[in-house]
Amino acid sequence: MTALRTIGDAERRRRIAVRHGLAPAYRLDSVTAVTDAMTVLHATEAATVHLAVAARSDGLEPADVDDELYEARRVVKQLAMRRTLFVFPRELLPAAWGSASARVATSERKRIAKAIAGARIAEDGDAWLDAARAAVLTRLAAGPASTSELRAELPELAGMIGGDTDKPYDRPVPVAPWVLTHLGLEGAILRGRNAGHWRLNKPTWTRTVDWLGPVPDPLEEAAGYAELVRRWLATFGPGTAADLQWWLGSTKTAVTRALADVGAVEVVLDDGSTGWVNPDDVDDTGPVEPWAALLPTLDPTVMGWKSRAFYLDPAHVPFLFDTNGNAGTTAWWDGRVVGCWVQDDAGTVRLSLLEEVGPDGRAALEQEAQRLTAWLDGVVVGHVYASRQMKHARLP
Repeated sequence: MTALRTIGDAERRRRIAVRHGLAPAYRLDSVTAVTDAMTVLHATEAATVHLAVAARSDGLEPADVDDELYEARRVVKQLAMRRTLFVFPRELLPAAWGSASARVATSERKRIAKAIAGARIAEDGDAWLDAARAAVLTRLAAGPASTSELRAELPELAGMIGGDTDKPYDRPVPVAPWVLTHLGLEGAILRGRNAGHWRLNKPTWTRTVDWLGPVPDPLEEAAGYAELVRRWLATFGPGTAADLQWWLGSTKTAVTRALADVGAVEVVLDDGSTGWVNPDDVDDTGPVEPWAALLPTLDPTVMGWKSRAFYLDPAHVPFLFDTNGNAGTTAWWDGRVVGCWVQDDAGTVRLSLLEEVGPDGRAALEQEAQRLTAWLDGVVVGHVYASRQMKHARLP
C-alpha cells in the first residue's frame, strides 16, 4: 500500500503566499484574477471586497473594483454559503445557485413563512411569500430599485415583525428585505449598482436577466457542490472535510460526495489529520521570501478554514475574532497572523501586534501600513465586526 503524501504547515503557508497573491512577487493584476484566486471574496462588509483586492494587487484602485462589479459585471455579489454575502466570479454563479444558495433558500422559505404566519401578517406564509416575490419581480421588470423604494411602492412588502417585548434586542424589523434575500438566493434578482460610497452596502436590486443578459440554469446540486469544492481545493487545499463542510455551510454527506466527484486526493497534515487536494496538486511550492500583509475584516484567507492553527495561534483568537467567529482585521508576517491593524482619525493605518516579529518583520509590516494608508487616501473605513484587539488599539 502506497504511503499517503504529507503536506506540512510550512508548505500550507507557502501556498497562501503564492495562491492568495499575498507575497509581493505573486500579487495579481486584476479584480477578476483576485476573485478567481480566492474562489470568492467576502462582501458582508462592503469595504472588505475593495481591501481584499488592494492587499493582493499593485496599482488597482477602488474604482477598478466598482468597474468590475457594476460595469463589466465579471464579478457579482451573491448570498450563498452560510447565508453570507460574497463576490463570485460570474461563471461560478450557476454552481452556487444549484447548491449552497439553494440550501439556504430552502431554509429561508421555511423561516419566513413561519414568521409571517406567527406574526399574523398572513394566515398562509408560503402564499404571502409567493405573492410578495411576484410583486417584486413585476416592479423590477420596469427597472432597478432600492429596498426602500420597493417598500414604498409595493403593499405586498408591508409589515414589521418583532418589537413586542421589552427586551433590548427585540426591535421591529421590516419583512421586505427577507423577500429580496429569498429572490436573490434563487438567482432571480441581484444586487446591482451601489447607491453609496464603496465602503457601504447600499444596493439597488435588479433582475438577474437584466444585469447579466442570458442567464444559465443552476447546476444540479451535486454538480454545483463539486465545482465549489474543486475551486476551494485549488485555493485552500489541503484542507479537511470539516473545513469544507464549515466553509460550504453544508452536510458531511454533500462534502464526501463532492470530494469523490472531483477525484480529490487524500494527504496527511502535520497534526496527523486527513487533508484533501485536487488530484494534480500534490507537489510542493517553491521557496517564498518572507512577506507581510494587512488583510481586512472577514478576509477570505482568514475565513477559508475552520481549523486555523497552522497560521493562527489559538491564543490570539479571542483578540482577533468576535464571539460568533467573525474575523477582524489581521496583520500577517511570513504566513502567520501576528496582530491586527486600525486607522486613526486621519486615516493613517497603525499596527497592533500580538507577538514579536523581529526588525525585518516590523519593517515589512510598516511598509504595508504605509502602502495601505496611501491606497485609502484619507478614507476611514468603519467596521461592523471590529475585534477586541481593534477596539483596544483605537483607544486614545
